[in-house]
Amino acid sequence: MTFEQLTLRLDEWRKQRNLADPKAQTMKVMEEVGELSAAINKQDRLKLIDSIGDTLVTVILLAQMEGLDPTKCLESAWKVIVDRKGRTVDGTFIKAEDLTNADL
Repeated sequence: MTFEQLTLRLDEWRKQRNLADPKAQTMKVMEEVGELSAAINKQDRLKLIDSIGDTLVTVILLAQMEGLDPTKCLESAWKVIVDRKGRTVDGTFIKAEDLTNADL
């Protein structure tokens, strides 16, 4: 199934369950990100897969609640980061404008 097909199904699923509160959905996103963090810390691959999926679902539903197309949101982010300059410090990418002399 394509990403677009999945997002359409998610939108139908969301409407059937009357999920429409972006604030409540944001809390679900945070809950799932917490579970994702725990899965990484515990090195639990099966929970990691489940948590990434659950996090994606909650973020997609949030976009839909706000009347946004998740694919267009992803495209927008890609356009911003594709040519971004910076450096990886201790495993984390830091944008050039956020680097300090200590990071150089």
